[in-house]
Amino acid sequence: MLAAAALTAALYLSDLTGMGLVSKDEPRYADIGRAMARTGDWIDPRLWGQPWFEKPPLLYWLIGLGFRAGLGPELAPRLPVALLSLTFLVFFWFRLRSLWDERVANCSTAILATTAGWLALSHVAITDLPVSALFTAAVLLGVGDRRPILAAAALGFAVLAKSLPPLILFLPVLGMDYRRWRDWIRPAPILIFLGVTVPWHAVVWMRNGYEFFRVLFLEQQLGRFFTPERQHGQPWWYYLPVLLLLLFPWFPLLVVAAARWRELWRDEKTRTLFCVVVFGMIFFSRSLNKLPGYILPLIPSICIFMGIGLARLSRPGFALIFPVALLGAFPFALAVVPVAVATRLTAAPLPWTTLVAWICVALTLGIFLNLVPSNGIVEVVFAFAGVAYLCFQFQVFPAIDRLASARPVWRERHLPCAPGDDRGLLYGLSYYSGSIVPPCDILDRTPKPVLP
Repeated sequence: MLAAAALTAALYLSDLTGMGLVSKDEPRYADIGRAMARTGDWIDPRLWGQPWFEKPPLLYWLIGLGFRAGLGPELAPRLPVALLSLTFLVFFWFRLRSLWDERVANCSTAILATTAGWLALSHVAITDLPVSALFTAAVLLGVGDRRPILAAAALGFAVLAKSLPPLILFLPVLGMDYRRWRDWIRPAPILIFLGVTVPWHAVVWMRNGYEFFRVLFLEQQLGRFFTPERQHGQPWWYYLPVLLLLLFPWFPLLVVAAARWRELWRDEKTRTLFCVVVFGMIFFSRSLNKLPGYILPLIPSICIFMGIGLARLSRPGFALIFPVALLGAFPFALAVVPVAVATRLTAAPLPWTTLVAWICVALTLGIFLNLVPSNGIVEVVFAFAGVAYLCFQFQVFPAIDRLASARPVWRERHLPCAPGDDRGLLYGLSYYSGSIVPPCDILDRTPKPVLP
């Protein structure tokens, strides 16, 4: 157990500064948190001096605490998120041990901790991981030996992380517990939830009036769901392949979980989790705007299904052959992930020969691991996955830094403007420079010669 904890801590805390801030969101969120720490105004989110009401403040507060602690430009935004993820994994293990047993807790936590989606989003300072951890905590506290007051507090902080979606996703928990609905509407849970969520919303409303309501709720909540204005439109089936990617490399264990569907359905706890997942998939699939991280709150519940299925197998080695084989995709991912992060997946090279060759090697290793006694195979496989992920991170982060972050560009050239139309580069340069860096076409107003 101690070795597993040390490996997990290394996996989540090492090399957090190995790449500069990436994407359009991470530099913006980091700058808002930095401004809060600098100005002492922990109420109004401000991006480069202007009000920014697109998200509630929980992530900004965490980032601000990182800057107040004297951490650097990458560590201050990311370390609080990584620590929150690790804290949740500890809670996840203890809660699952209480609701089921230690074997289920071990398998489910190991799966979640080494799942690509959870691990990746624990290394960046965006809102998906905080809302997922807090929402799942609320769900797990709302099943079995229910703790409505603690569930209400966790759900309140989830709302402070990403506003209305966690509140909507929690509806199946209330619906499945309708026989005991009075426990949920007692004064204590309601007052705790309101005590967590209302003060910040009320103060910001008093300071900023209708504009706060318009941006946060009408534009960012309802607008994202019903209108294509955010330009993240995807087909209805988008989240089916995304789900498999987020569950990499453990998604073959979905077959193991499905084989025990009668047992899972008879258990009121897993039946509620199943309804949460199905409702969540339908909800997010109906939204006009879709991004991969939106369904991260559903991943822990799915990992519980897979963990129960794996824990109940008398000979789990065969089921783990295929996840081990998928770990052979890491050399392929080294070439694909940095380009996909920097631009898009379709622009990335796809060395299929490398993929097939390494998967065959990993498949052979998976078969060989079956020679390990059955009572130790699960621990060996998860240790192997953790080490593989750790090696992958140290290799892929520098490549992402070169291709997808503004940090090396700023360090080498201190550009006065952002070339091209890459908003991620624009926001990244502004973050590292500490002031707004305009696009170069705004600075360059000289007449251009007309070519014949």
